[in-house]
Formats: sequence, structure tokens, C-alpha cells
Amino acid sequence: MINDVIADARDRMNKAIEALRHDLMTIRTGRASPALVEHLNVDYYGTPTPLQQLATISIPEAQQILIRPYTRGDIQAIEKAIAKSDLGLTPSNDGQAIRLIIPALNEERRRELTKVVNKRGEEARVAIRNIRRDANKDLAELEKESMISEDDKKRGEEKIQELTDQYIKRVDEIVKEKDAEIMTV
Repeated sequence: MINDVIADARDRMNKAIEALRHDLMTIRTGRASPALVEHLNVDYYGTPTPLQQLATISIPEAQQILIRPYTRGDIQAIEKAIAKSDLGLTPSNDGQAIRLIIPALNEERRRELTKVVNKRGEEARVAIRNIRRDANKDLAELEKESMISEDDKKRGEEKIQELTDQYIKRVDEIVKEKDAEIMTV
């Protein structure tokens, strides 16, 4: 029973880490990455559709993203979605593809991005602590229902705390890596 609670907590903490990694991939670092635009929703005949379903996204150069729509008629809709997004990039259209030039980040923008990264890291830490709280609550219910002893509950709480410390350390490492990536000129 205790192992089930711990396994569930571990699984949920892994998902929190993956969500953080996915979230941080969308933050611009001055280098082109398909993840910057894949999540964009394009108004495709009145339906919000992910860009990756309407076009191929490639990186021909380190500072450039090339978006080739499957049909030429989608170019305007894709351009509009990029312009509306919070990327701060201006699309250039040659009639067949859209090019996004990723400008180098200035020092002030780098510092702003590191604050965003740290905020997202703190959100991940809070999510992990909430998972710990839920797991401890489950252990308390098991003890209340006399399914486990008080000693088993204490041992379970210690294991959950060790797990929490492990995952918070991983969040800190991920945030530190992303900060270093952003601050690298």
C-alpha cells in the first residue's frame, strides 16, 4: 500500500518534470528551435490547429526557422498566428514558405528570460510539494483506516520526503541549465 502511494507520487513528479522541460523549450534562447513555434495555434478554417499539423518546420541555419505550409493558402493564416503570438518575431513570406529570423538577445532581455525560467521552476517546485502533500494525506487516510501502522506511515512520509528532495533538486538543475543557456552569448 505504501509502495503504491510512493509509486503514484513518483509518477506524478516525473510528469511535473516533463511539463517543466516542455515549458522551458518554448522559451527563446537566441538559437532557432522548432519548439518555439510548434505550439502555436493557427486559425484553420475557424478551428485552432497546431502549426505542426499544417506545415513542416525546419532549421536551415542556427538563427532561422523555416515553415513550409502543406498548402499555399495557409501562409496568411500562419503569418497572422505568428504575428499575434508573444514570440516577438516578424515573419517574412516568399510565397511558398515563411522564414523567421531569430535575433540575438540583448542583456536586458536575457535577464527577463532568466526571471521567467526561475518563475516556471518555482511553479514546478510548488507542484512537486503539492504532490508530496497529497501522498502524505493518502498515508494518513491509510493509517486512519487501520490499513497501516503509525510507524509505517512515518517511514512512508520519510520516503516521500526523500523523493520530493530528489525531484526538487532535478528542477533546480534544469532551471540552472536553462539559465546558463540563455546567458550564453
